[in-house]
Amino acid sequence: MRIKIKPLDVLFSKYIRLRARGVCERCGKEVGFKRLQTSHFHGRRKRTVRWHEDNAAALCFSCHQHFTENPLEHTEWFKKRLGEQGFELLNIQAQSIYKVDIESTTLYLKQKIEELYGK
Repeated sequence: MRIKIKPLDVLFSKYIRLRARGVCERCGKEVGFKRLQTSHFHGRRKRTVRWHEDNAAALCFSCHQHFTENPLEHTEWFKKRLGEQGFELLNIQAQSIYKVDIESTTLYLKQKIEELYGK
């Protein structure tokens, strides 16, 4: 069963790719905004971290596919990226049960995108 893409998913992906400025966060290759993909560490079914900026990275197609095929390497990369404490906090939040405030998250992401465009 496919997960339905929501308007907030589109906004979140835009923010993650803008934040990376067109560069793959793993290999450093400049591929441009449109060719980057938003890669989630915890899948989108975990709604508590679905739109959490620490749970996503902008990757080129090759790196995204590589991590999909090599989950242990994906885990180690995210651990290094977030640090042990940040990685543990993300995992705890992923296991939490609460309802995400969609309106607040949307406003937050719009503000972050505006900050990136202003720079």
